[in-house]
Amino acid sequence: MEFQHLDFTKVKFYSIKDRKSKVRVEDFARCEVTGSFSDFFSSIPTILAGKDLKEIVNILTTARNNGEPIIFSFGAHIVKCGVSPCLIELMKSGFFSLLATNGAGIIHDLEIAFFGHTSEFVSENIKDGSFGMARELPQLINPLVTGKEGLGEELKKVFQVFSPSYKEKSLLYWAYKLKIPFTVHIAIGSDILHLHPSFDPAKTAEASFKDFKLLIEAISSLESKGVIWNVGSAVILPTVIEKAISLARNLGAEVSGFTGITFDFLNNYRSNLCPPQRARELGGRGYYIIGHHEILIPLITWALLI
Repeated sequence: MEFQHLDFTKVKFYSIKDRKSKVRVEDFARCEVTGSFSDFFSSIPTILAGKDLKEIVNILTTARNNGEPIIFSFGAHIVKCGVSPCLIELMKSGFFSLLATNGAGIIHDLEIAFFGHTSEFVSENIKDGSFGMARELPQLINPLVTGKEGLGEELKKVFQVFSPSYKEKSLLYWAYKLKIPFTVHIAIGSDILHLHPSFDPAKTAEASFKDFKLLIEAISSLESKGVIWNVGSAVILPTVIEKAISLARNLGAEVSGFTGITFDFLNNYRSNLCPPQRARELGGRGYYIIGHHEILIPLITWALLI
């Protein structure tokens, strides 16, 4: 087979002035330092994740101002990265209609509330089998779980029975104080509370299942509005939320047109599917922002509260 050299003189060209471009100079960063956070945030390039972040701030602000539901789910890393005070300020400012976490999230939050520190050195402690064997927290909270209410509501009782020294740093405490629904979704065997003889798996599972029902009710209120915002949960919360969306729709709720957002420091499969992709599939908008929680959460908190 013989090949002929192409004649480039016959290629058709057009003016760049007529071409659509994805990057424009007016979207560039502005780095004239003024000392104002508002000026700093507006200076972020309106390109790629910078554009998404600005849109997310507008979406969350509009939802809060219009009284639309904002369901906030989070993993344990949020507490371990020290950003609870930021989320507490958002709670005080009316940004969340419900908070949801996994078992580890509630453990780290309550360890902070009672003891002012959390997150043991697993690599060291697992060698002698002492990982997860601190006695105090299981002894304090396992007896509070009866299965008669949702797990989040039952654990709020800790603030009726005790007055933890660092409760002002606890997300659960502020949910209790501000009367914000708080759900806890466990996977039995995954949390240190399950290693203690005071743990009652039947009562805890019953309470967590009641929280699943409460989450379904909250998601049912997302009919063509509102936000599901997941931060730092790669598997448990995305899969629970996905099933809750399906069940809500199965029962007749028109859960569509909402915004699904995930913030995480890695691009994870499950948290990319839900809520962002599921929101897009149901006629809404979806965003996935990658960044360290200890930087990204204070950044968006300032942007939302200025």
